Amino acid sequence: METPAHDAQPTPAQQALDALAENAEDQAALDTLAHSDVLVPVPDDAVDGEGADASTVALPVLEQPGGDPVVPVFTTEGEMAELLPFVSRYRLIPLGALAAQWPEGELSLAIDGSSAHGLTLTSQGVRTLLVR
Repeated sequence: METPAHDAQPTPAQQALDALAENAEDQAALDTLAHSDVLVPVPDDAVDGEGADASTVALPVLEQPGGDPVVPVFTTEGEMAELLPFVSRYRLIPLGALAAQWPEGELSLAIDGSSAHGLTLTSQGVRTLLVR
Protein backbone atom coordinates (compact mmCIF):
# COMPACT_ATOMS: atom_id res chain seq x y z
CA MET A 1 0.00 0.00 0.00
CA GLU A 2 1.46 3.34 -1.04
CA THR A 3 1.78 6.20 1.37
CA PRO A 4 0.03 9.36 0.17
CA ALA A 5 2.52 12.07 -0.79
CA HIS A 6 1.28 14.45 1.90
CA ASP A 7 2.13 11.88 4.59
CA ALA A 8 5.74 11.56 3.42
CA GLN A 9 8.60 13.03 5.42
CA PRO A 10 9.08 16.72 4.65
CA THR A 11 12.04 17.56 2.42
CA PRO A 12 14.84 19.74 3.83
CA ALA A 13 13.38 22.66 1.84
CA GLN A 14 9.94 22.09 3.41
CA GLN A 15 11.51 21.86 6.87
CA ALA A 16 13.25 25.19 6.17
CA LEU A 17 9.92 26.73 5.11
CA ASP A 18 8.34 25.52 8.36
CA ALA A 19 11.23 27.01 10.38
CA LEU A 20 10.89 30.34 8.54
CA ALA A 21 7.16 30.42 9.30
CA GLU A 22 8.12 30.50 12.98
CA ASN A 23 11.22 32.72 12.65
CA ALA A 24 11.71 34.70 9.43
CA GLU A 25 15.31 35.51 10.48
CA ASP A 26 16.43 31.85 10.79
CA GLN A 27 19.73 31.98 8.86
CA ALA A 28 20.19 28.20 8.81
CA ALA A 29 16.74 27.78 7.25
CA LEU A 30 17.43 30.56 4.72
CA ASP A 31 20.73 28.89 3.77
CA THR A 32 19.02 25.51 3.38
CA LEU A 33 16.33 27.06 1.22
CA ALA A 34 18.84 28.97 -0.93
CA HIS A 35 20.77 25.75 -1.59
CA SER A 36 17.65 23.70 -2.35
CA ASP A 37 16.47 22.87 -5.85
CA VAL A 38 12.98 24.01 -6.72
CA LEU A 39 10.63 23.03 -9.51
CA VAL A 40 9.87 25.93 -11.85
CA PRO A 41 6.75 25.08 -13.91
CA VAL A 42 7.07 25.19 -17.69
CA PRO A 43 3.71 25.85 -19.38
CA ASP A 44 2.77 23.04 -21.76
CA ASP A 45 2.46 25.59 -24.57
CA ALA A 46 6.04 26.84 -24.07
CA VAL A 47 8.32 26.08 -26.98
CA ASP A 48 11.84 24.80 -26.41
CA GLY A 49 13.49 27.16 -28.85
CA GLU A 50 16.61 26.01 -30.64
CA GLY A 51 19.55 28.13 -29.66
CA ALA A 52 17.82 29.26 -26.45
CA ASP A 53 20.23 30.15 -23.68
CA ALA A 54 20.24 27.20 -21.28
CA SER A 55 21.36 29.48 -18.42
CA THR A 56 18.13 31.48 -18.52
CA VAL A 57 14.66 30.33 -17.64
CA ALA A 58 11.30 31.80 -18.52
CA LEU A 59 9.52 32.51 -15.25
CA PRO A 60 5.85 31.52 -15.08
CA VAL A 61 4.01 34.57 -13.75
CA LEU A 62 0.57 34.26 -12.17
CA GLU A 63 -1.60 37.09 -10.96
CA GLN A 64 -2.49 36.99 -7.27
CA PRO A 65 -5.87 38.15 -6.03
CA GLY A 66 -5.38 41.90 -5.99
CA GLY A 67 -3.39 41.85 -9.20
CA ASP A 68 0.18 41.47 -7.89
CA PRO A 69 2.40 39.25 -10.10
CA VAL A 70 3.93 36.18 -8.48
CA VAL A 71 6.20 33.38 -9.69
CA PRO A 72 5.20 30.00 -8.24
CA VAL A 73 7.93 27.44 -7.49
CA PHE A 74 7.64 24.16 -5.65
CA THR A 75 9.72 21.87 -3.46
CA THR A 76 8.15 18.64 -4.78
CA GLU A 77 6.14 17.37 -7.73
CA GLY A 78 3.24 16.71 -5.35
CA GLU A 79 3.15 20.34 -4.22
CA MET A 80 3.18 21.50 -7.85
CA ALA A 81 0.38 19.12 -8.84
CA GLU A 82 -1.70 20.39 -5.92
CA LEU A 83 -1.73 23.99 -7.20
CA LEU A 84 -1.06 23.53 -10.92
CA PRO A 85 -2.46 20.13 -11.92
CA PHE A 86 -2.46 21.12 -15.60
CA VAL A 87 1.34 21.62 -15.72
CA SER A 88 3.31 18.50 -16.53
CA ARG A 89 6.79 19.94 -17.23
CA TYR A 90 9.22 21.82 -15.02
CA ARG A 91 12.85 22.80 -14.68
CA LEU A 92 14.81 21.94 -11.55
CA ILE A 93 16.81 25.00 -10.50
CA PRO A 94 18.77 25.86 -7.34
CA LEU A 95 16.73 28.52 -5.55
CA GLY A 96 19.81 30.63 -4.82
CA ALA A 97 20.72 30.70 -8.53
CA LEU A 98 17.17 31.73 -9.41
CA ALA A 99 17.30 34.48 -6.78
CA ALA A 100 20.66 35.75 -8.09
CA GLN A 101 19.02 36.42 -11.47
CA TRP A 102 15.73 37.73 -10.08
CA PRO A 103 14.32 40.53 -12.26
CA GLU A 104 13.93 44.08 -11.01
CA GLY A 105 10.40 45.21 -10.27
CA GLU A 106 7.62 44.05 -8.05
CA LEU A 107 7.64 40.34 -8.84
CA SER A 108 7.06 38.13 -5.79
CA LEU A 109 8.14 34.51 -5.34
CA ALA A 110 5.74 31.94 -3.88
CA ILE A 111 7.32 28.71 -2.66
CA ASP A 112 4.74 25.90 -2.26
CA GLY A 113 2.03 28.58 -2.32
CA SER A 114 -0.94 26.30 -1.66
CA SER A 115 0.56 24.35 1.23
CA ALA A 116 0.59 24.88 4.99
CA HIS A 117 4.32 25.64 4.86
CA GLY A 118 4.15 27.97 1.85
CA LEU A 119 6.22 31.16 1.80
CA THR A 120 5.86 34.24 -0.38
CA LEU A 121 8.74 36.69 -0.66
CA THR A 122 8.71 40.15 -2.17
CA SER A 123 11.09 40.93 -4.99
CA GLN A 124 13.46 42.62 -2.52
CA GLY A 125 13.19 39.66 -0.15
CA VAL A 126 14.17 37.24 -2.89
CA ARG A 127 17.29 39.23 -3.75
CA THR A 128 18.39 39.90 -0.18
CA LEU A 129 17.45 36.67 1.60
CA LEU A 130 18.09 33.93 -0.92
CA VAL A 131 21.15 35.01 -2.89
CA ARG A 132 24.00 32.89 -1.55
